[in-house]
Amino acid sequence: MKYDLIDNSLYTKNRKNFMSKMKSKSLAVFNSNDIYPISADSTMPFQQARDIFYLSGVDQDKSILVLFPDAPNKKHREILFLTETNDHIAVWEGEKLTKEKAFETSGIKTVYWLKEFEKVFFEIMTQSETIYFNTNEHYRANIETQTREARFIEWCKQKYPAHQVAKSNPILQRLRSVKDQIELDQMQKACDITEKGFRRTLGFVKPGVWEYQIEAEMMHEFLNNRSQGFAYTPIIASGNNANVLHYVENNQQCKAGDLILLDTGAEYANYSSDMSRTIPVSGKFTARQKEVYNAVNRVKNDAQKMLVPGTIWADYHVEVGKLMTSELLGLGLLDKADVKNEDPDWPAYKKYFMHGTSHHIGLDTHDYGILTEPMQANQVFTVEPGIYIPAEGFGIRLEDDLVIQEKGEPFNLMRNIPIEADEIEDLMNS
Repeated sequence: MKYDLIDNSLYTKNRKNFMSKMKSKSLAVFNSNDIYPISADSTMPFQQARDIFYLSGVDQDKSILVLFPDAPNKKHREILFLTETNDHIAVWEGEKLTKEKAFETSGIKTVYWLKEFEKVFFEIMTQSETIYFNTNEHYRANIETQTREARFIEWCKQKYPAHQVAKSNPILQRLRSVKDQIELDQMQKACDITEKGFRRTLGFVKPGVWEYQIEAEMMHEFLNNRSQGFAYTPIIASGNNANVLHYVENNQQCKAGDLILLDTGAEYANYSSDMSRTIPVSGKFTARQKEVYNAVNRVKNDAQKMLVPGTIWADYHVEVGKLMTSELLGLGLLDKADVKNEDPDWPAYKKYFMHGTSHHIGLDTHDYGILTEPMQANQVFTVEPGIYIPAEGFGIRLEDDLVIQEKGEPFNLMRNIPIEADEIEDLMNS
């Protein structure tokens, strides 16, 4: 890992909160991710399963966390199982966690090597009645590859068919959506790294550069600041490419007079940032581009004020739609007849702003959080309105990451990243 070790009090607190929601005589199991193959002996870079990281801080493959708050043996109330390290592994793969380092990382005292798992697990399963399985129930989940977690669940159901089964996910959805200050500090670091990448980009962009060169400039800055790279596949969309919402080819040359929509963000310590900015290739917006840009920025500024405790996500999006409708009327993109005759299930503004405005962000870019429940303090949401006009050859999206406060307006983790059109122009021409 490139990041500084996080205070293990975070994970101790997270486990305590999770275990307080468990049924009596129950245990919960969390598995790390696999290292996924590409071909031959090539593999994807390892990415830890976010739930085991959230509860332990362990950022290593072939790891298992077991929580059993009612265990008769006190040392079995929190258990880590890790791959045993040795000199050979240290030479070929780098050092794995020792038992001492695992305790320093997680705050968990009981650490067994993975080869002891079945023996220890049999003992604690005979003492429990319910097992919590950890399945991914995120509203955007689309899983085609069998995970290590899924293989474990299959094995466990065959081995222990008489146990009752419960779900970890609803507990984690609620807990993970509300951030501890330590987590907010990691997210702030991710946003600060993103700021450095963006400022570097402002000094680099000019007519003739290629989208992938901009991506490379940002990646350089991210890696140089102890990030592993982009928190998600970056969008560097010049000209009409910006009207493809998930354009990721990043292989076109940027032309004078065009705009570039940047949807990028650095990760830090597995925490995501998610920024959108739209900048002029030539360093100056045209009058029409600036008019649309400022309309998007006004929607963003007004929308983020609604991120307060008690707000319902669906109602919030209805209100943002009203803001956007007003701006589109002012821009001449809609007229009153369009609004009067609109389909309630697909309002007129959706022709130019067809995606949602906000999503949870944290350990995942589209983070855990139950959208039907009211917003709470210390949840973090993106705010990302956009206007997309293929007929005019450009699209504009602006996005920041905001922390809901107990009172007042949310705290903007991207408050230092330039966003005003005049400031963008000044920086590009300085």
